[in-house]
Amino acid sequence: MDMRAPEQKYDPYRNYTRQQWSKLRDDMPMALNADEIAALRSMHDRLDLREVEEIYLPLSRLLSMYVGAHQRLYIAQRKFLHIEDRKMPYIIGVAGSVAVGKSTTARVLQALLARWSPKPKVDLVTTDGFLFPNAVLERNGIMQKKGFPESYDLPLLLQFLSDIKAGRTNVRAPVYSHLTYDIVPDRFVEIDQPDILIVEGVNVLQAGRLPRDGKAVPVVSDFFDFSVYIDADEPVLREWYVKRFLALRDTAFHDPRSYFNRYALLSDEEATATALAIWERTNLANLEDNILPTRPRATLILKKGADHVIENVALRRL
Repeated sequence: MDMRAPEQKYDPYRNYTRQQWSKLRDDMPMALNADEIAALRSMHDRLDLREVEEIYLPLSRLLSMYVGAHQRLYIAQRKFLHIEDRKMPYIIGVAGSVAVGKSTTARVLQALLARWSPKPKVDLVTTDGFLFPNAVLERNGIMQKKGFPESYDLPLLLQFLSDIKAGRTNVRAPVYSHLTYDIVPDRFVEIDQPDILIVEGVNVLQAGRLPRDGKAVPVVSDFFDFSVYIDADEPVLREWYVKRFLALRDTAFHDPRSYFNRYALLSDEEATATALAIWERTNLANLEDNILPTRPRATLILKKGADHVIENVALRRL
């Protein structure tokens, strides 16, 4: 039994209020204008100039320190080992629940980091492209578990990250369509030796089960140099998911090619009930069983309130 008082227990994170965190921007310049910020925002998310100034500019400054230190260590190691291999890219993972705003965070970070001097090459991929095609999910009886760890082609994703870290050229990632809700056949995006790669996905911080024989079992997060978890309370996430579903019902679902076209003519009450059922059956189960348990593995946690504004920041201690 731990006999220490609660205030004496070790906290692996340093916690900051929004006001405290915003002061850490220091002299980091604002590199984005209002129009650029609006273009980076997802449909249901909230992002404005103030959010970038108070949250993402301090984070950009912190990342510049982490990347710089990583590069200096890499150079020192090369000298120590007398090797001349290619510089490895810095990989940042962005994790969190469905509807929490991961895509917005990933795009903002990409835009800000790409404006550092001397203009590093910053690429962004989502793990959606590494989901098994719907036909495979249906055949394996796990279509209702799309987004769960078992729904991804993990060997393909690990090979992709391994090739990126090895500095290989023109590494291909499959393309996913949110319209058809499936992998696009024979379509790929090529990632060509970026200085920084951002990898966004719900389960990118999964640790996996430890082998009893002690053999190495790689997981996605093994390739990350820094990771961000976007956090929000479950009732808030549920509300955001329903609002997004209703918004898509009035827009993208009306496209005949949409996987969810059958929901386009639902009434508000029917659409809300459908969204809640999907949330409970799939997204909540994935959150509780797989996503939320990985939160303590993140380097940085951004906690959102009900208005999508980030209220607290937690940074893992070194």
